Amino acid sequence: MSLKLYNNLTRTLEVFEPLDPSRVTLYVCGPTVYNYVHIGNARPPVVFGVLAKLLRRRFGNVVYARNITDVDDKINAAAIEQQVPINVITDKFTAAYADDMAALGVEPPDVVPRATQHIDGIIRMCERLIEQGHAYEAEQHVLFAVDSFPDYGKLSRRSTDEMLAGARVEVAPYKRKPGDFVLWKPSTPELPGWDSPWGRGRPGWHIECSAMCEAHLGDTIDIHAGGVDLQFPHHENELAQSTCAHGGKVFARFWLHNGMLNMDGKKMSKSLGNVFRVHDLLAEHPPEALRYALLSAHYSQPLDWSDTLIEQSVRTLDRYYGTLRELADVDVPIEARQVPEAFESALCDDLNTPQALSVLAQIAADARRATGGERRRTLKADLLGAGALIGLLQQSPEAWFNRNASACSLGTEQIEALIAERQEAKKARQFERSDAIRQQLAAQGIEIEDTPSGPRWKACT
Repeated sequence: MSLKLYNNLTRTLEVFEPLDPSRVTLYVCGPTVYNYVHIGNARPPVVFGVLAKLLRRRFGNVVYARNITDVDDKINAAAIEQQVPINVITDKFTAAYADDMAALGVEPPDVVPRATQHIDGIIRMCERLIEQGHAYEAEQHVLFAVDSFPDYGKLSRRSTDEMLAGARVEVAPYKRKPGDFVLWKPSTPELPGWDSPWGRGRPGWHIECSAMCEAHLGDTIDIHAGGVDLQFPHHENELAQSTCAHGGKVFARFWLHNGMLNMDGKKMSKSLGNVFRVHDLLAEHPPEALRYALLSAHYSQPLDWSDTLIEQSVRTLDRYYGTLRELADVDVPIEARQVPEAFESALCDDLNTPQALSVLAQIAADARRATGGERRRTLKADLLGAGALIGLLQQSPEAWFNRNASACSLGTEQIEALIAERQEAKKARQFERSDAIRQQLAAQGIEIEDTPSGPRWKACT
Protein backbone atom coordinates (compact mmCIF):
# COMPACT_ATOMS: atom_id res chain seq x y z
CA MET A 1 0.00 0.00 0.00
CA SER A 2 1.17 3.57 -0.69
CA LEU A 3 1.38 6.31 1.91
CA LYS A 4 -0.85 9.20 0.84
CA LEU A 5 -0.74 12.62 2.47
CA TYR A 6 -2.79 15.74 1.84
CA ASN A 7 -0.34 18.40 0.70
CA ASN A 8 -1.59 21.85 1.61
CA LEU A 9 0.76 23.41 -0.94
CA THR A 10 -0.98 21.68 -3.86
CA ARG A 11 -4.34 21.10 -2.14
CA THR A 12 -4.30 17.48 -3.27
CA LEU A 13 -3.89 14.03 -1.76
CA GLU A 14 -0.54 12.79 -3.02
CA VAL A 15 1.46 9.58 -2.78
CA PHE A 16 4.43 10.30 -0.55
CA GLU A 17 7.85 9.15 -1.65
CA PRO A 18 10.92 10.67 0.03
CA LEU A 19 13.37 12.73 -1.99
CA ASP A 20 16.15 10.53 -0.60
CA PRO A 21 14.84 7.03 0.27
CA SER A 22 17.73 6.57 2.70
CA ARG A 23 16.93 9.74 4.69
CA VAL A 24 13.38 10.98 5.18
CA THR A 25 13.20 14.50 6.65
CA LEU A 26 10.35 15.84 8.80
CA TYR A 27 10.16 19.21 10.54
CA VAL A 28 7.39 20.14 12.99
CA CYS A 29 7.07 23.60 14.50
CA GLY A 30 7.50 23.37 18.26
CA PRO A 31 6.54 25.63 21.17
CA THR A 32 7.58 29.10 22.24
CA VAL A 33 8.71 28.33 25.79
CA TYR A 34 7.47 31.09 28.07
CA ASN A 35 4.75 29.15 29.94
CA TYR A 36 3.14 25.71 30.16
CA VAL A 37 1.62 24.68 26.84
CA HIS A 38 -2.11 24.22 26.34
CA ILE A 39 -3.74 21.07 25.03
CA GLY A 40 -3.99 22.51 21.52
CA ASN A 41 -0.19 22.76 21.45
CA ALA A 42 -0.04 19.01 22.13
CA ARG A 43 -1.92 18.02 18.99
CA PRO A 44 0.98 18.50 16.51
CA PRO A 45 3.55 16.44 18.48
CA VAL A 46 0.97 13.69 19.11
CA VAL A 47 -0.37 13.32 15.56
CA PHE A 48 2.86 14.06 13.71
CA GLY A 49 4.71 11.83 16.16
CA VAL A 50 2.51 9.01 14.84
CA LEU A 51 3.48 10.09 11.32
CA ALA A 52 7.18 9.87 12.26
CA LYS A 53 6.66 6.30 13.53
CA LEU A 54 4.80 5.38 10.34
CA LEU A 55 7.56 6.86 8.19
CA ARG A 56 10.18 4.87 10.10
CA ARG A 57 8.17 1.70 9.67
CA ARG A 58 7.87 2.22 5.92
CA PHE A 59 11.14 3.86 4.94
CA GLY A 60 13.65 3.19 7.71
CA ASN A 61 15.89 6.17 8.46
CA VAL A 62 13.95 9.31 9.41
CA VAL A 63 15.41 12.57 10.70
CA TYR A 64 12.61 14.23 12.65
CA ALA A 65 13.22 17.74 14.00
CA ARG A 66 10.88 19.66 16.30
CA ASN A 67 12.23 23.05 17.34
CA ILE A 68 12.15 25.13 20.48
CA THR A 69 11.61 28.87 20.08
CA ASP A 70 13.61 30.26 22.98
CA VAL A 71 13.94 33.91 21.96
CA ASP A 72 10.70 35.81 21.49
CA ASP A 73 8.96 38.95 22.71
CA LYS A 74 6.69 36.93 25.04
CA ILE A 75 9.74 35.31 26.62
CA ASN A 76 11.38 38.71 26.94
CA ALA A 77 8.31 40.12 28.68
CA ALA A 78 8.23 37.23 31.17
CA ALA A 79 11.95 37.60 31.90
CA ILE A 80 11.63 41.35 32.47
CA GLU A 81 8.60 40.86 34.72
CA GLN A 82 10.47 38.25 36.82
CA GLN A 83 13.78 40.11 36.56
CA VAL A 84 15.72 37.05 35.35
CA PRO A 85 17.69 36.19 32.20
CA ILE A 86 15.60 34.66 29.41
CA ASN A 87 17.27 31.26 29.80
CA VAL A 88 15.77 30.92 33.30
CA ILE A 89 12.32 31.11 31.69
CA THR A 90 13.13 29.03 28.63
CA ASP A 91 15.01 26.26 30.45
CA LYS A 92 12.15 25.80 32.92
CA PHE A 93 9.42 25.57 30.31
CA THR A 94 11.46 23.57 27.81
CA ALA A 95 11.87 20.92 30.51
CA ALA A 96 8.17 21.16 31.42
CA TYR A 97 7.21 20.73 27.76
CA ALA A 98 9.41 17.65 27.42
CA ASP A 99 7.87 16.15 30.57
CA ASP A 100 4.31 16.87 29.41
CA MET A 101 4.91 15.37 25.97
CA ALA A 102 6.55 12.27 27.47
CA ALA A 103 3.51 11.79 29.72
CA LEU A 104 1.31 11.88 26.60
CA GLY A 105 3.38 9.10 25.05
CA VAL A 106 5.11 11.40 22.56
CA GLU A 107 8.50 9.97 21.62
CA PRO A 108 11.24 12.61 21.45
CA PRO A 109 12.26 13.70 17.95
CA ASP A 110 15.73 13.00 16.61
CA VAL A 111 16.69 16.68 16.77
CA VAL A 112 15.42 19.39 19.13
CA PRO A 113 17.08 22.58 17.85
CA ARG A 114 16.85 25.77 19.87
CA ALA A 115 16.77 29.12 18.11
CA THR A 116 19.46 30.64 20.35
CA GLN A 117 21.87 27.89 19.27
CA HIS A 118 21.51 28.95 15.61
CA ILE A 119 22.15 32.69 15.68
CA ASP A 120 25.21 32.42 13.42
CA GLY A 121 23.20 30.46 10.85
CA ILE A 122 20.38 33.00 11.03
CA ILE A 123 22.80 35.87 10.41
CA ARG A 124 24.37 34.06 7.46
CA MET A 125 20.93 33.43 5.94
CA CYS A 126 20.04 37.12 6.34
CA GLU A 127 23.31 38.07 4.61
CA ARG A 128 22.60 35.74 1.68
CA LEU A 129 19.11 37.15 1.25
CA ILE A 130 20.49 40.70 1.20
CA GLU A 131 23.19 39.73 -1.32
CA GLN A 132 20.56 38.12 -3.59
CA GLY A 133 18.26 41.14 -3.46
CA HIS A 134 15.52 39.46 -1.43
CA ALA A 135 16.14 41.42 1.79
CA TYR A 136 17.37 44.85 2.77
CA GLU A 137 18.73 46.66 5.81
CA ALA A 138 16.86 49.65 7.23
CA GLU A 139 17.54 51.33 10.57
CA GLN A 140 19.32 48.26 12.00
CA HIS A 141 16.47 46.03 10.84
CA VAL A 142 16.75 43.41 8.13
CA LEU A 143 13.50 42.90 6.23
CA PHE A 144 12.42 40.43 3.59
CA ALA A 145 11.18 42.12 0.41
CA VAL A 146 7.95 40.29 -0.30
CA ASP A 147 7.66 41.59 -3.85
CA SER A 148 10.99 39.89 -4.69
CA PHE A 149 9.26 36.48 -4.45
CA PRO A 150 6.42 36.22 -7.00
CA ASP A 151 4.98 33.07 -5.39
CA TYR A 152 4.38 34.76 -2.03
CA GLY A 153 0.90 33.75 -0.84
CA LYS A 154 0.89 30.44 -2.74
CA LEU A 155 0.73 28.30 0.43
CA SER A 156 -2.08 30.18 2.19
CA ARG A 157 -3.94 31.17 -1.01
CA ARG A 158 -4.45 34.70 0.31
CA SER A 159 -4.75 37.91 -1.61
CA THR A 160 -2.40 40.80 -0.89
CA ASP A 161 -5.09 42.61 1.10
CA GLU A 162 -5.86 39.51 3.17
CA MET A 163 -2.19 38.94 3.88
CA LEU A 164 -1.66 42.48 5.05
CA ALA A 165 -4.67 42.27 7.35
CA GLY A 166 -3.82 38.79 8.61
CA ALA A 167 -0.17 39.53 9.29
CA ARG A 168 -0.97 42.46 11.61
CA VAL A 169 2.04 44.10 10.08
CA GLU A 170 3.74 47.05 11.66
CA VAL A 171 3.60 49.76 9.05
CA ALA A 172 6.96 51.26 9.96
CA PRO A 173 8.62 54.08 8.02
CA TYR A 174 11.70 51.94 7.33
CA LYS A 175 9.69 49.35 5.39
CA ARG A 176 9.71 49.61 1.62
CA LYS A 177 6.33 47.84 1.44
CA PRO A 178 3.87 47.32 4.32
CA GLY A 179 3.97 43.52 3.87
CA ASP A 180 7.74 43.20 4.21
CA PHE A 181 8.54 41.18 7.31
CA VAL A 182 11.37 41.33 9.83
CA LEU A 183 14.31 38.92 9.67
CA TRP A 184 16.45 40.75 12.23
CA LYS A 185 15.65 43.59 14.63
CA PRO A 186 17.66 45.75 17.04
CA SER A 187 17.67 45.07 20.77
CA THR A 188 17.58 47.75 23.44
CA PRO A 189 19.91 47.23 26.44
CA GLU A 190 17.33 45.38 28.57
CA LEU A 191 16.55 42.87 25.82
CA PRO A 192 18.61 39.85 24.76
CA GLY A 193 20.76 40.46 21.73
CA TRP A 194 23.67 39.23 19.64
CA ASP A 195 26.28 41.09 17.62
CA SER A 196 25.55 41.23 13.91
CA PRO A 197 26.57 43.26 10.85
CA TRP A 198 23.53 45.44 11.57
CA GLY A 199 24.28 46.05 15.25
CA ARG A 200 23.24 44.26 18.41
CA GLY A 201 19.91 42.57 17.83
CA ARG A 202 17.85 39.40 17.70
CA PRO A 203 16.14 37.32 15.01
CA GLY A 204 12.59 37.54 13.82
CA TRP A 205 10.44 34.48 14.46
CA HIS A 206 10.14 33.19 10.90
CA ILE A 207 13.85 33.14 10.03
CA GLU A 208 14.57 30.96 13.07
CA CYS A 209 12.76 27.92 11.65
CA SER A 210 14.30 28.39 8.21
CA ALA A 211 17.81 28.43 9.65
CA MET A 212 17.16 25.42 11.89
CA CYS A 213 15.68 23.43 8.98
CA GLU A 214 18.71 24.24 6.86
CA ALA A 215 21.18 23.29 9.59
CA HIS A 216 19.69 19.90 10.42
CA LEU A 217 17.65 18.74 7.42
CA GLY A 218 19.10 20.50 4.37
CA ASP A 219 17.90 22.94 1.74
CA THR A 220 14.92 20.81 0.71
CA ILE A 221 12.94 18.77 3.24
CA ASP A 222 10.29 16.13 2.68
CA ILE A 223 7.57 17.24 5.10
CA HIS A 224 6.94 20.42 7.04
CA ALA A 225 4.09 20.22 9.57
CA GLY A 226 2.39 22.30 12.22
CA GLY A 227 -0.87 23.86 13.28
CA VAL A 228 -3.11 25.45 10.66
CA ASP A 229 -2.82 28.71 12.58
CA LEU A 230 0.84 28.82 11.49
CA GLN A 231 0.05 28.52 7.79
CA PHE A 232 0.00 32.31 7.56
CA PRO A 233 2.12 34.22 8.16
CA HIS A 234 4.73 31.87 9.70
CA HIS A 235 4.85 29.07 7.14
CA GLU A 236 4.23 31.41 4.22
CA ASN A 237 7.22 33.49 5.30
CA GLU A 238 9.37 30.42 5.92
CA LEU A 239 8.62 29.16 2.43
CA ALA A 240 9.49 32.50 0.84
CA GLN A 241 12.76 33.18 2.65
CA SER A 242 14.03 29.58 2.47
CA THR A 243 13.27 29.25 -1.25
CA CYS A 244 15.06 32.51 -1.95
CA ALA A 245 18.01 31.73 0.35
CA HIS A 246 18.54 28.42 -1.47
CA GLY A 247 18.51 29.82 -4.99
CA GLY A 248 14.96 28.81 -5.84
CA LYS A 249 15.13 25.23 -4.58
CA VAL A 250 11.91 23.74 -3.24
CA PHE A 251 11.90 24.26 0.52
CA ALA A 252 9.35 21.67 1.66
CA ARG A 253 7.80 19.11 -0.69
CA PHE A 254 4.76 18.43 1.53
CA TRP A 255 3.03 20.84 3.92
CA LEU A 256 0.73 19.27 6.54
CA HIS A 257 -1.42 21.28 8.94
CA ASN A 258 -3.46 20.05 11.89
CA GLY A 259 -6.78 21.63 12.79
CA MET A 260 -7.40 23.64 15.93
CA LEU A 261 -9.08 22.54 19.16
CA ASN A 262 -12.47 24.05 19.94
CA MET A 263 -14.35 24.37 23.20
CA ASP A 264 -18.13 24.70 22.95
CA GLY A 265 -17.75 25.44 19.26
CA LYS A 266 -15.25 28.24 19.84
CA LYS A 267 -11.53 28.17 19.12
CA MET A 268 -9.44 27.83 22.27
CA SER A 269 -7.83 31.17 23.08
CA LYS A 270 -6.50 32.94 26.12
CA SER A 271 -8.71 35.93 25.42
CA LEU A 272 -11.80 33.72 25.75
CA GLY A 273 -10.47 32.02 28.88
CA ASN A 274 -11.10 28.53 27.48
CA VAL A 275 -7.51 27.28 27.36
CA PHE A 276 -6.56 24.10 29.22
CA ARG A 277 -2.91 23.54 30.05
CA VAL A 278 -1.51 20.06 29.49
CA HIS A 279 0.26 20.32 32.83
CA ASP A 280 -3.10 20.69 34.61
CA LEU A 281 -4.98 18.11 32.54
CA LEU A 282 -2.32 15.49 33.29
CA ALA A 283 -2.97 15.96 36.99
CA GLU A 284 -6.69 15.33 36.50
CA HIS A 285 -6.93 12.64 33.82
CA PRO A 286 -5.07 9.52 32.65
CA PRO A 287 -2.44 10.72 30.15
CA GLU A 288 -3.27 7.90 27.74
CA ALA A 289 -6.91 9.03 27.64
CA LEU A 290 -5.77 12.53 26.66
CA ARG A 291 -3.66 11.00 23.90
CA TYR A 292 -6.58 8.89 22.69
CA ALA A 293 -8.80 11.98 22.64
CA LEU A 294 -6.26 13.91 20.55
CA LEU A 295 -6.19 11.06 18.02
CA SER A 296 -9.96 10.62 17.88
CA ALA A 297 -10.53 13.11 15.04
CA HIS A 298 -8.69 13.41 11.75
CA TYR A 299 -5.64 15.60 12.25
CA SER A 300 -6.66 18.07 9.54
CA GLN A 301 -10.07 18.75 11.09
CA PRO A 302 -11.02 20.80 14.15
CA LEU A 303 -11.40 18.79 17.36
CA ASP A 304 -14.11 19.61 19.90
CA TRP A 305 -12.46 19.27 23.29
CA SER A 306 -14.63 18.51 26.32
CA ASP A 307 -14.84 16.52 29.54
CA THR A 308 -17.22 14.20 27.71
CA LEU A 309 -14.57 13.43 25.10
CA ILE A 310 -12.05 12.58 27.83
CA GLU A 311 -14.57 10.42 29.69
CA GLN A 312 -15.40 8.54 26.49
CA SER A 313 -11.70 7.98 25.90
CA VAL A 314 -11.27 6.59 29.42
CA ARG A 315 -14.19 4.19 28.96
CA THR A 316 -12.84 3.02 25.61
CA LEU A 317 -9.41 2.33 27.09
CA ASP A 318 -11.12 0.53 30.00
CA ARG A 319 -12.59 -1.88 27.44
CA TYR A 320 -9.32 -2.42 25.63
CA TYR A 321 -7.29 -2.95 28.78
CA GLY A 322 -10.08 -5.19 30.06
CA THR A 323 -9.65 -7.25 26.91
CA LEU A 324 -5.90 -7.48 27.47
CA ARG A 325 -6.55 -8.55 31.05
CA GLU A 326 -8.80 -11.34 29.81
CA LEU A 327 -5.94 -12.41 27.53
CA ALA A 328 -3.39 -12.41 30.35
CA ASP A 329 -2.88 -16.15 29.92
CA VAL A 330 -1.78 -15.66 26.29
CA ASP A 331 1.94 -15.02 25.90
CA VAL A 332 2.85 -12.69 23.02
CA PRO A 333 6.53 -11.66 22.96
CA ILE A 334 7.33 -8.19 21.66
CA GLU A 335 8.86 -9.57 18.46
CA ALA A 336 5.61 -11.45 17.71
CA ARG A 337 3.42 -8.34 17.85
CA GLN A 338 2.13 -7.32 14.45
CA VAL A 339 0.39 -4.41 12.78
CA PRO A 340 -2.77 -5.56 10.95
CA GLU A 341 -2.95 -4.50 7.32
CA ALA A 342 -6.29 -2.73 7.79
CA PHE A 343 -4.84 -0.66 10.62
CA GLU A 344 -1.73 0.39 8.70
CA SER A 345 -3.85 1.04 5.61
CA ALA A 346 -5.95 3.53 7.58
CA LEU A 347 -2.84 5.40 8.74
CA CYS A 348 -1.46 5.37 5.19
CA ASP A 349 -4.64 7.14 4.07
CA ASP A 350 -3.54 10.63 5.13
CA LEU A 351 -2.97 9.55 8.74
CA ASN A 352 -6.62 8.61 9.25
CA THR A 353 -6.49 7.96 12.99
CA PRO A 354 -10.30 7.76 13.45
CA GLN A 355 -10.42 4.89 10.97
CA ALA A 356 -7.38 3.27 12.60
CA LEU A 357 -9.07 3.50 16.00
CA SER A 358 -12.17 1.90 14.49
CA VAL A 359 -10.02 -1.02 13.33
CA LEU A 360 -8.53 -1.22 16.84
CA ALA A 361 -12.05 -1.41 18.30
CA GLN A 362 -12.93 -4.28 15.98
CA ILE A 363 -9.77 -6.17 16.94
CA ALA A 364 -10.62 -5.79 20.63
CA ALA A 365 -14.21 -6.90 20.05
CA ASP A 366 -13.04 -9.98 18.12
CA ALA A 367 -10.53 -10.78 20.86
CA ARG A 368 -13.23 -10.70 23.53
CA ARG A 369 -15.26 -13.27 21.59
CA ALA A 370 -12.36 -15.49 20.55
CA THR A 371 -12.07 -18.95 22.09
CA GLY A 372 -9.31 -20.87 20.32
CA GLY A 373 -5.79 -20.47 21.65
CA GLU A 374 -4.19 -19.53 18.33
CA ARG A 375 -6.97 -17.09 17.47
CA ARG A 376 -6.63 -15.37 20.85
CA ARG A 377 -2.86 -15.17 20.41
CA THR A 378 -3.19 -13.62 16.94
CA LEU A 379 -5.70 -11.01 18.08
CA LYS A 380 -3.64 -10.07 21.13
CA ALA A 381 -0.61 -9.66 18.86
CA ASP A 382 -2.71 -7.45 16.56
CA LEU A 383 -4.03 -5.38 19.43
CA LEU A 384 -0.60 -4.76 20.94
CA GLY A 385 1.09 -4.22 17.57
CA ALA A 386 -1.47 -1.71 16.36
CA GLY A 387 -1.44 0.02 19.73
CA ALA A 388 2.34 0.37 19.63
CA LEU A 389 2.25 2.09 16.23
CA ILE A 390 -0.23 4.67 17.47
CA GLY A 391 1.17 4.95 21.01
CA LEU A 392 -1.61 3.20 22.95
CA LEU A 393 -2.05 0.07 25.11
CA GLN A 394 1.61 -0.20 26.07
CA GLN A 395 1.17 -0.38 29.85
CA SER A 396 -0.04 -3.41 31.74
CA PRO A 397 -3.77 -3.76 32.47
CA GLU A 398 -2.92 -3.70 36.18
CA ALA A 399 -1.13 -0.38 35.83
CA TRP A 400 -4.06 1.09 33.89
CA PHE A 401 -6.80 -0.07 36.25
CA ASN A 402 -4.90 0.64 39.44
CA ARG A 403 -3.51 4.03 38.41
CA ASN A 404 -5.47 5.78 41.15
CA ALA A 405 -4.83 3.24 43.89
CA SER A 406 -2.42 5.59 45.65
CA ALA A 407 -5.35 7.94 46.35
CA CYS A 408 -7.07 5.19 48.35
CA SER A 409 -6.38 4.99 52.10
CA LEU A 410 -6.44 1.19 51.81
CA GLY A 411 -3.35 -0.66 50.69
CA THR A 412 -3.41 -3.26 47.93
CA GLU A 413 -3.26 -6.11 50.46
CA GLN A 414 -6.21 -4.66 52.39
CA ILE A 415 -8.23 -4.25 49.21
CA GLU A 416 -7.58 -7.82 48.12
CA ALA A 417 -8.31 -9.12 51.63
CA LEU A 418 -11.69 -7.36 51.59
CA ILE A 419 -12.44 -8.77 48.13
CA ALA A 420 -11.58 -12.26 49.40
CA GLU A 421 -13.85 -11.72 52.42
CA ARG A 422 -16.62 -10.58 50.09
CA GLN A 423 -16.22 -13.77 48.06
CA GLU A 424 -16.51 -15.90 51.18
CA ALA A 425 -19.60 -13.94 52.24
CA LYS A 426 -21.20 -14.57 48.85
CA LYS A 427 -20.46 -18.29 49.07
CA ALA A 428 -22.06 -18.35 52.53
CA ARG A 429 -25.04 -16.41 51.08
CA GLN A 430 -24.31 -13.53 53.45
CA PHE A 431 -25.37 -11.00 50.84
CA GLU A 432 -25.77 -8.07 53.21
CA ARG A 433 -22.12 -8.48 54.25
CA SER A 434 -21.09 -8.88 50.63
CA ASP A 435 -22.91 -5.68 49.62
CA ALA A 436 -21.47 -3.81 52.60
CA ILE A 437 -17.91 -4.67 51.53
CA ARG A 438 -18.65 -3.54 47.96
CA GLN A 439 -19.97 -0.24 49.32
CA GLN A 440 -16.97 0.12 51.63
CA LEU A 441 -14.61 -0.28 48.70
CA ALA A 442 -16.69 2.00 46.48
CA ALA A 443 -16.41 4.71 49.12
CA GLN A 444 -12.63 4.43 48.70
CA GLY A 445 -12.89 4.71 44.92
CA ILE A 446 -12.45 0.99 44.33
CA GLU A 447 -14.78 -0.58 41.78
CA ILE A 448 -15.29 -4.37 41.74
CA GLU A 449 -16.04 -6.21 38.52
CA ASP A 450 -17.39 -9.75 38.84
CA THR A 451 -16.24 -11.95 35.97
CA PRO A 452 -16.53 -15.68 35.21
CA SER A 453 -12.89 -16.07 36.28
CA GLY A 454 -13.40 -14.20 39.55
CA PRO A 455 -13.63 -10.62 40.83
CA ARG A 456 -11.37 -7.87 39.54
CA TRP A 457 -10.94 -4.40 40.89
CA LYS A 458 -9.82 -1.01 39.68
CA ALA A 459 -9.21 2.29 41.38
CA CYS A 460 -11.44 4.91 39.79
CA THR A 461 -11.14 7.85 42.16
